Amino acid sequence: MLEKTININEDESHQEKRLYTYFIMFASILITAAFLFNSPSEIIKGNIVILTSPDNLVTDYFKIANIGAALFNAAIMVVQAIIMIKLSKQAINGLLVASIFTLAGFSLFGKNLYNSTPIIIGVLAYAKVSKTPFNQLIPVALFGTALGPVVSEVTFNFSLPTFQAVFFGISAGFISGFILPVLAQHYKNFHKGFSLYNIGFTAGITATMCTALFRGLGYKVETVSLISRGNNKELSFFLFLLFGIMLIAGLVANQWSFRGYGLLLKESGHGGSDFIKDYGRGLVYINMALLGIVFTAYVLFVGGDLNGPTIGGILTIVGFGASGKHLKNVLPILFGVFLASYFSIHDVNSTAALLAALFGTTLAPVSGCYGPLAGVIAGAFHMIFAANLSFLNAGLNLYNNGFSGGFIAAILVPILDEIYKIKDKIKTF
Repeated sequence: MLEKTININEDESHQEKRLYTYFIMFASILITAAFLFNSPSEIIKGNIVILTSPDNLVTDYFKIANIGAALFNAAIMVVQAIIMIKLSKQAINGLLVASIFTLAGFSLFGKNLYNSTPIIIGVLAYAKVSKTPFNQLIPVALFGTALGPVVSEVTFNFSLPTFQAVFFGISAGFISGFILPVLAQHYKNFHKGFSLYNIGFTAGITATMCTALFRGLGYKVETVSLISRGNNKELSFFLFLLFGIMLIAGLVANQWSFRGYGLLLKESGHGGSDFIKDYGRGLVYINMALLGIVFTAYVLFVGGDLNGPTIGGILTIVGFGASGKHLKNVLPILFGVFLASYFSIHDVNSTAALLAALFGTTLAPVSGCYGPLAGVIAGAFHMIFAANLSFLNAGLNLYNNGFSGGFIAAILVPILDEIYKIKDKIKTF
């Protein structure tokens, strides 16, 4: 028994080291790609633009700066997250994998060191005051950077004197980060774990409050649409290469097989399952890679553009391939969004439709628990609902689809529960 326990601990330690190596490789790939797309001087100038711009949804860093600067920014954010996790001695689990990939994705269109750090410090301050171990709140801190535009908006878009702009911008981020852990725990009960982006919903409520306050004080806060186009050839090559490497790494770790993947596909994803704990890194890499390949192919198939926001959406899906998402529970959501887009005023290849298709997979647990038809319905309602929520928070919440997903889950799940109860009663007669 003792020997078995030691071996298990050694396996866990080995897996932990491999996961850190994996993330370091991911950051290295982003940095390498950055310098393949742009020169060092272009990347430096681009990062200055990124750090000093308002970042309301949707601000594509590919557009306002350049592709290399955006990728370099994402790499920096990933390294910061790795260091933070390592220093806190938190074991890497599925949710942390999801948070790192989400951070990387949104660092292509809204997150940077300046607007994210005050939020992380705010969460750290809450941990100190509440005597909560910070390693338990790292996912909240990383996901909570969705409110980065609050910092940038106050700093760079309110026409305040420089010192006041920086002070009030950082203060807004700190306060937002400080209250996030309390709100996140409370709002999880709102959607009962059927939306994987719980912080997205929490950030949506917080950003809506900030927007109302700013507008009440006479400041104009609005969404923007700065989108880059025409880079599909280069970016699709980069993404397919990245996910190909990921797939090979998974197959190697899983002894060159898909053994066990069928069991993973039976998971509902409710509450954000920890696939790393339950299935190991090999199958998780495979799952993440397949999600990345399929959704990249979808964007290209419908004639959409690969840019900061859409690649951010793809990377977010890939990250949650370690914590709740797989092809079986996300494809019905995707199909529902496609149908709603096709029969509505939105083109299926429009930015709004593509972001809803990618980020709408937050509702994967609805499909996983109640079946594909429920997933299709959830996806369709999400497409319609998400397009009308952005006015409330004016793009200050980067996770607008997570905000929408929380509402859709809260509306549909009680109805679906009741339908299942009625069906069970009918069966008993």
